[in-house]
Amino acid sequence: MAEVRQRHRVGLAADLPPGRHTIVRAGNRELGIFNIGGTLHALPNLCPHQRGPLCAGSTSGTLVDGDATGWKLTWSHEGEIITCPWHGLEFHVPTGQCMAWPEIRLRTYDVSVVDGEIEVAL
Repeated sequence: MAEVRQRHRVGLAADLPPGRHTIVRAGNRELGIFNIGGTLHALPNLCPHQRGPLCAGSTSGTLVDGDATGWKLTWSHEGEIITCPWHGLEFHVPTGQCMAWPEIRLRTYDVSVVDGEIEVAL
């Protein structure tokens, strides 16, 4: 049986240009809605570290290293990282992946635009 999700209209797409994000209420949840390069993403506005207001933080990129970079620190994910304002924990917005701890991943929500309005499926 397919899961039925309720859709919530949370704002106008025209009010959220690329590179911006906002905090909205959808049902009983507070979410961050992000426009990254014209694609909308949604994350809970709750950092798992100490329940801080994650989406009140700023977006940027982050430093990564690994086989792909020859183990040299490289700036990556520009505009795709949200940093919790309380303690600096970073999350990759499109995937919800915590950058410091691979075992932590935030739930992401489906976002669409219908008749110019942003809708989130919960």
